[in-house]
Amino acid sequence: MGRLLLRATLGAVFVVHGTQKLFGWFGGYGPDGTGQFFESLGLRPGRRNALLAGATETGSGVLLAAGAATPAAAAGVTGMMISALATTVWKDGIRPATGEFEVLLAAAALALADEGPGPWSVDAALGQERTGAPWALGALAAGAVGTGLVLASARAAQPTAPAPATESAPATASDA
Repeated sequence: MGRLLLRATLGAVFVVHGTQKLFGWFGGYGPDGTGQFFESLGLRPGRRNALLAGATETGSGVLLAAGAATPAAAAGVTGMMISALATTVWKDGIRPATGEFEVLLAAAALALADEGPGPWSVDAALGQERTGAPWALGALAAGAVGTGLVLASARAAQPTAPAPATESAPATASDA
């Protein structure tokens, strides 16, 4: 029962946050407003990254709540929390008394990957439960690699500063 409660709660948190980004539900700003915020963080193009984040959160939340593809869902959740920590919470370095919520959500997802979703889950019904430390560590690694790829892509999409204008020599009579 405990894993079902944890999955349902964690899944609901991510479905809410994801649909805020995708559709503007639950007081969210939708892809355009979230995209503007992402642009301010340097996540360019903002709208595309907002859609990617919203889809990852919503999809991972649904999978976690159902107990389906649990390690993959945990990887999505973990990647989102690593991204949040890297871009907003700890963008200037790790500081005490910040990031607890994001770390807790990632740890809960990784704990589910380790322990499994439980008997009342899609994974169990299909006989596809994948549990244990290798699955949890794999989810952590996949989330971290996904974050790295997204951040590298955002850096590559940064607008380049125009080249400084060079002063030209004044025209002389011989140039005419």
